[in-house]
Amino acid sequence: MSHLLALDPLLRGSVTWSVFVVVVIKVAVAFVILLVSVMLYIWAMRKVIADMQNRIGPNRAGPYGVLQTLADGIKLFFKEQSIPNSADRPVFRLAPYLSIMPAFLMFCVVPIGGTVSILGHQTFLQVVDLPMGALFILAMSGLGVYGVMLAGWSSGSKYPLLGSVRASAQLLSYEAAFGLAILGVLIQAGTLSTHEIVAQQSWTNAWSFVSHWFWLKTFVAFVIFLVAATAETNHPPFDLVEAEQELVGGFNTEYTGIRFAIFYLAEFMNVITMSAIAVTLFLGGPSGPGLGFLARDNVLNVWVMPVVWFVVKVLALLFATVWVRASLPRMRYDRLMSLGWKWLIEIAILWVLVTATVQVAIVEDWNRLVAASIAVGAAVAAYGVLYASMPKSGEQIEEFR
Repeated sequence: MSHLLALDPLLRGSVTWSVFVVVVIKVAVAFVILLVSVMLYIWAMRKVIADMQNRIGPNRAGPYGVLQTLADGIKLFFKEQSIPNSADRPVFRLAPYLSIMPAFLMFCVVPIGGTVSILGHQTFLQVVDLPMGALFILAMSGLGVYGVMLAGWSSGSKYPLLGSVRASAQLLSYEAAFGLAILGVLIQAGTLSTHEIVAQQSWTNAWSFVSHWFWLKTFVAFVIFLVAATAETNHPPFDLVEAEQELVGGFNTEYTGIRFAIFYLAEFMNVITMSAIAVTLFLGGPSGPGLGFLARDNVLNVWVMPVVWFVVKVLALLFATVWVRASLPRMRYDRLMSLGWKWLIEIAILWVLVTATVQVAIVEDWNRLVAASIAVGAAVAAYGVLYASMPKSGEQIEEFR
């Protein structure tokens, strides 16, 4: 049964109390890392945006204002909890947790290091390595929409319901492109295990970031993934879920106190988790050069350096999200949906076909350049036909009565 549940060497033998303790330690550490990361990310985001806008940002709570997010969380924890009289109370209480749990569960399959020893047991430096880890990521990203939809529906008010409907439409629209972008990586890797995907992007020389990492081989999928993940996490410029000037705050209008804080926490936790998934699938995960003056099995090369490289890559993507937040205005809703349905999904499907063609050419020992050129040409022609058949702005569309 353990072979069906995980590929981690920790679970390949009999499950003893020490194995159980190791699993509990990994789960607890992953949860703490996410919570602390959210707190630091919000603080860093406010400081960086303040610097971009020639402001100071938070500077009162703690050194450089680093405790400001903690102070905000404590304030929300002790604020009054209110539930509308017309609300469906059990669902109203459940919805925030349905939003935050998928972000944590997705992070559980992300490898942040290599194979290490904990309490005498060899284990991967990730909570669990599922044989179908990539499918698990897709399943959890799809579950997030339930928290948003149920929050609006259970509030018993038309404004949260309108906000949740719009948010659900946005999430479902970009879920397709998100899944197709991941599929491009899976075709390249030939496995669903996140640990195996990272292993195929191992660092062997100075050019491994070009020759082994998947960001260049699947560049189109990488770009589509970043755009779709940004929309999935309601991050600017796709933050139409919280369009305050139109929807009084969106699906969480009726939430107060700690329940509102959980939605707030879930949004930023999703940003961090999506950045970690992007690093895992496209940027080699924890792979990177070790300390050459030390042995490969030295504790610094086994434990520290992989984690350092993983953190550096995630921080680079998180800084990019802050830069986008500070730079781009919010998109109009019709353009948001047009980007998802008329561009990303079609390009993602065609890129999957191109990737599959190239992989078949490699297996069958065909000329890769010729096969890739034919596949790209066919994809461009197919998209041209699709684009020509799309209704243009201002074009009259016949209505069937």
